[in-house]
Amino acid sequence: MNMRPGLRKIVLVAHIVSSVGSLGAVAGFLALAVAGLTSQDAQVTRSAYVAMEVIARFVIVPLVSASLLIGVAQSLGTTWGLFRHYWVLAKLLLTLLTVIVLLLQMEGIAHVAAVAVETTLSSADLLGLRRSLVVHAAGGLVVLLVTTTLSVYKPGGMTRYGWRKLHNQKGDPV
Repeated sequence: MNMRPGLRKIVLVAHIVSSVGSLGAVAGFLALAVAGLTSQDAQVTRSAYVAMEVIARFVIVPLVSASLLIGVAQSLGTTWGLFRHYWVLAKLLLTLLTVIVLLLQMEGIAHVAAVAVETTLSSADLLGLRRSLVVHAAGGLVVLLVTTTLSVYKPGGMTRYGWRKLHNQKGDPV
Protein backbone atom coordinates (compact mmCIF):
# COMPACT_ATOMS: atom_id res chain seq x y z
CA MET A 1 0.00 0.00 0.00
CA ASN A 2 1.54 3.30 -1.10
CA MET A 3 0.46 6.70 0.15
CA ARG A 4 -0.54 9.35 -2.32
CA PRO A 5 2.27 11.88 -2.93
CA GLY A 6 0.57 14.71 -0.99
CA LEU A 7 -0.05 12.54 2.06
CA ARG A 8 3.44 11.04 1.81
CA LYS A 9 4.98 14.53 1.97
CA ILE A 10 2.85 15.52 4.97
CA VAL A 11 3.86 12.35 6.79
CA LEU A 12 7.51 12.91 5.86
CA VAL A 13 7.41 16.47 7.22
CA ALA A 14 5.77 15.25 10.44
CA HIS A 15 8.47 12.57 10.81
CA ILE A 16 11.29 15.05 10.21
CA VAL A 17 9.81 17.59 12.63
CA SER A 18 9.31 15.02 15.39
CA SER A 19 12.77 13.53 14.85
CA VAL A 20 14.64 16.83 14.68
CA GLY A 21 12.56 18.16 17.58
CA SER A 22 13.58 15.10 19.61
CA LEU A 23 17.21 15.74 18.78
CA GLY A 24 17.02 19.37 19.94
CA ALA A 25 15.02 18.54 23.07
CA VAL A 26 17.46 15.82 24.11
CA ALA A 27 20.38 18.21 23.51
CA GLY A 28 18.67 20.77 25.78
CA PHE A 29 17.97 18.06 28.36
CA LEU A 30 21.65 17.04 28.28
CA ALA A 31 22.74 20.65 28.81
CA LEU A 32 20.45 20.90 31.84
CA ALA A 33 21.66 17.54 33.18
CA VAL A 34 25.28 18.70 32.96
CA ALA A 35 24.38 22.03 34.59
CA GLY A 36 22.52 20.24 37.38
CA LEU A 37 25.44 17.91 37.99
CA THR A 38 28.23 20.48 37.88
CA SER A 39 26.75 23.77 39.10
CA GLN A 40 27.74 25.08 42.52
CA ASP A 41 24.67 27.33 42.58
CA ALA A 42 21.79 25.62 44.44
CA GLN A 43 19.14 27.58 42.54
CA VAL A 44 20.60 26.59 39.16
CA THR A 45 20.73 22.95 40.23
CA ARG A 46 17.14 22.95 41.50
CA SER A 47 15.86 24.76 38.42
CA ALA A 48 17.71 22.44 36.05
CA TYR A 49 16.15 19.28 37.47
CA VAL A 50 12.64 20.72 37.56
CA ALA A 51 13.01 21.91 33.95
CA MET A 52 14.38 18.50 32.92
CA GLU A 53 11.24 16.75 34.13
CA VAL A 54 9.01 19.17 32.25
CA ILE A 55 11.04 18.81 29.05
CA ALA A 56 11.18 15.02 29.33
CA ARG A 57 7.49 14.56 30.12
CA PHE A 58 5.95 17.13 27.78
CA VAL A 59 8.46 17.42 24.93
CA ILE A 60 10.83 14.46 24.63
CA VAL A 61 8.40 11.59 25.35
CA PRO A 62 5.74 12.91 22.94
CA LEU A 63 8.24 13.73 20.18
CA VAL A 64 10.13 10.42 20.36
CA SER A 65 6.84 8.50 20.52
CA ALA A 66 5.48 10.47 17.55
CA SER A 67 8.69 9.83 15.62
CA LEU A 68 8.33 6.09 16.23
CA LEU A 69 4.65 5.93 15.27
CA ILE A 70 4.98 8.22 12.25
CA GLY A 71 8.08 6.34 11.09
CA VAL A 72 6.19 3.04 11.19
CA ALA A 73 3.25 4.56 9.30
CA GLN A 74 5.62 6.10 6.77
CA SER A 75 7.47 2.85 6.16
CA LEU A 76 4.23 0.91 5.72
CA GLY A 77 2.90 3.51 3.28
CA THR A 78 5.95 3.75 1.05
CA THR A 79 8.06 1.41 -1.05
CA TRP A 80 10.76 1.36 1.65
CA GLY A 81 8.66 -0.97 3.76
CA LEU A 82 9.25 -1.74 7.43
CA PHE A 83 11.27 -4.94 7.06
CA ARG A 84 12.73 -4.65 3.53
CA HIS A 85 15.90 -2.65 4.19
CA TYR A 86 18.39 -3.02 7.01
CA TRP A 87 18.64 0.74 7.54
CA VAL A 88 14.88 1.04 8.12
CA LEU A 89 14.92 -1.93 10.48
CA ALA A 90 17.92 -0.45 12.35
CA LYS A 91 16.09 2.88 12.73
CA LEU A 92 13.00 1.09 14.01
CA LEU A 93 14.95 -0.92 16.58
CA LEU A 94 17.04 2.06 17.74
CA THR A 95 13.97 4.27 18.10
CA LEU A 96 12.08 1.54 19.93
CA LEU A 97 15.05 1.10 22.28
CA THR A 98 15.13 4.87 22.83
CA VAL A 99 11.44 4.94 23.76
CA ILE A 100 11.85 2.04 26.19
CA VAL A 101 14.93 3.51 27.90
CA LEU A 102 13.28 6.92 28.07
CA LEU A 103 10.15 5.55 29.70
CA LEU A 104 12.25 3.60 32.19
CA GLN A 105 14.22 6.77 33.01
CA MET A 106 11.10 8.87 33.66
CA GLU A 107 10.76 7.63 37.24
CA GLY A 108 14.33 8.68 38.06
CA ILE A 109 13.87 12.04 36.35
CA ALA A 110 10.69 12.67 38.35
CA HIS A 111 12.40 11.61 41.59
CA VAL A 112 15.35 13.98 41.14
CA ALA A 113 12.96 16.82 40.24
CA ALA A 114 10.81 16.12 43.33
CA VAL A 115 13.85 16.08 45.61
CA ALA A 116 15.13 19.30 44.00
CA VAL A 117 11.81 21.02 44.68
CA GLU A 118 11.73 19.96 48.34
CA THR A 119 15.38 20.36 49.38
CA THR A 120 18.64 21.86 48.31
CA LEU A 121 20.73 19.20 46.61
CA SER A 122 24.33 18.95 47.74
CA SER A 123 26.95 17.77 45.26
CA ALA A 124 26.73 14.26 46.79
CA ASP A 125 22.92 13.91 46.86
CA LEU A 126 21.56 11.40 44.37
CA LEU A 127 24.93 11.52 42.61
CA GLY A 128 24.56 8.14 40.88
CA LEU A 129 21.11 9.01 39.55
CA ARG A 130 22.21 12.47 38.45
CA ARG A 131 25.20 11.00 36.60
CA SER A 132 22.89 8.43 35.04
CA LEU A 133 20.74 11.23 33.62
CA VAL A 134 23.80 12.74 31.91
CA VAL A 135 24.94 9.36 30.55
CA HIS A 136 21.48 8.39 29.28
CA ALA A 137 20.90 11.79 27.70
CA ALA A 138 24.27 11.61 25.94
CA GLY A 139 23.51 8.07 24.78
CA GLY A 140 20.08 9.14 23.56
CA LEU A 141 21.65 11.99 21.63
CA VAL A 142 24.10 9.60 19.97
CA VAL A 143 21.28 7.21 19.02
CA LEU A 144 19.26 10.08 17.54
CA LEU A 145 22.28 11.22 15.54
CA VAL A 146 22.76 7.65 14.25
CA THR A 147 19.12 7.38 13.16
CA THR A 148 19.38 10.76 11.46
CA THR A 149 22.51 9.65 9.64
CA LEU A 150 20.80 6.43 8.54
CA SER A 151 17.92 8.50 7.14
CA VAL A 152 20.24 10.64 5.07
CA TYR A 153 22.70 8.03 3.80
CA LYS A 154 20.31 5.04 3.54
CA PRO A 155 23.08 2.43 3.43
CA GLY A 156 22.38 -0.36 0.98
CA GLY A 157 21.36 -3.82 1.93
CA MET A 158 18.04 -5.55 1.77
CA THR A 159 16.82 -8.07 4.26
CA ARG A 160 15.89 -11.58 3.12
CA TYR A 161 12.27 -10.52 3.32
CA GLY A 162 13.08 -7.50 1.12
CA TRP A 163 14.79 -9.68 -1.50
CA ARG A 164 11.84 -12.08 -1.54
CA LYS A 165 9.38 -9.20 -1.97
CA LEU A 166 11.51 -7.68 -4.73
CA HIS A 167 11.74 -10.93 -6.67
CA ASN A 168 8.01 -11.67 -6.19
CA GLN A 169 7.14 -8.22 -7.58
CA LYS A 170 9.29 -8.86 -10.66
CA GLY A 171 7.62 -12.22 -11.16
CA ASP A 172 10.81 -14.14 -10.49
CA PRO A 173 10.46 -17.52 -8.80
CA VAL A 174 11.67 -17.53 -5.21
